[in-house]
Amino acid sequence: MLYKILTTDILKAYILDIEEVSTYLQEGHIEIHEIGDGNLNFVYNVMNIDTKRGIIVKQAVPYLRIAGEGFPLSRERISFEIRALGFYQEVVPHLAPKIYYADEAMSLLIMQNLSEHIIMRKGLIDALYYPNFTEHISTFLARTLFFSSSLYLNSAKKRALVDKFNSNRELCKLTEDFVFTLPFMEDETNDINPDLFNEAYALFAENRFKKNVLKLKYIFMTQSDALLHGDLHTGSIMLNQKETYVIDPEFAFVGPFAFDIGALIANMINAYLSHFYRSENREYQMWILESIREVYIKFENKFLALWSQYPNSALLKEGFICENELNEFKAEFMQNIFSQSVGFAGCKIARRVFGIAGVEDIRGIEDRERRANAERLALRIGKDLILNYETITNVDMLIARVEKG
Repeated sequence: MLYKILTTDILKAYILDIEEVSTYLQEGHIEIHEIGDGNLNFVYNVMNIDTKRGIIVKQAVPYLRIAGEGFPLSRERISFEIRALGFYQEVVPHLAPKIYYADEAMSLLIMQNLSEHIIMRKGLIDALYYPNFTEHISTFLARTLFFSSSLYLNSAKKRALVDKFNSNRELCKLTEDFVFTLPFMEDETNDINPDLFNEAYALFAENRFKKNVLKLKYIFMTQSDALLHGDLHTGSIMLNQKETYVIDPEFAFVGPFAFDIGALIANMINAYLSHFYRSENREYQMWILESIREVYIKFENKFLALWSQYPNSALLKEGFICENELNEFKAEFMQNIFSQSVGFAGCKIARRVFGIAGVEDIRGIEDRERRANAERLALRIGKDLILNYETITNVDMLIARVEKG
């Protein structure tokens, strides 16, 4: 079938013509609602009101949705999402949605409907607690990063993985532009709060800050450690009090271990600081900070346990080095991952202040003065993490700097 954008008017006929989808939905009254609130794609909630069975239909359009048709973008990104979800089904099947149908020619993906779950960002805004989140997301990070790395794969399989994912150049370029470059200089895509013009232009002239951003951007562009989700923020996680699912891996590529970790930490920090100007719920803020601590500690423990379980890889042959020196190497290795995670978190926090893609946690604050103060706080924290990431060597140091503000 030739590509065409599926509006709500024609989507029903298209999906009911797919045997496996129509069989799953069964006969009944079908309702369709467009629910996409992201920057890239159209997303539809399709529900059989009679059987209570539902699916999610996601379609890529040939432009950046947030910027409009004047910003062309390849539809191939759905192919990378399909491949990444396939990998997740191998290593973390309980933490990723099931795929029912995929059509690369139509840039279309039909997935499990997570109607009993909500986007984590919205839950954090509403100050909801998620007792299983740190256990689940640390497992996701440890297993997806380890099993796609040269710490597990042999050289041939690692190179094949790179070849499979690293043609995702357009979305990598979006990250290079909108995370590491444009929000830190004058650019027409920026969305600057008029109350923060002075702070914006001071940042644009701060060259020591920019030097560290360039270091982190270069790591992002050149370091091929493992398969990344590529956009692991709290808008890419759906959960409830029992289950957690990671969604939307269209940015997937083989990059630095630290990038997904840093992205997640950044969004949790944004949620934490937003509550100074939303609920003013100190107990909930402390839960967020403790969750950040738990996520990283659990990730590191699980990652190291996998490394010990699989001692032969492209990097290492069992017996090559004695145990004491190997443990020292691993400790230095993990410390480097953490410090880079802090730097990437800083970029992700700071870029949300003036860049095109802000976050609802902060930009959704209705009171003008409170929003401006929240943005100033986010900017201070983001800058501090970028300027000092190389000397922040453990999660307690990170938490202390965030609390200091």
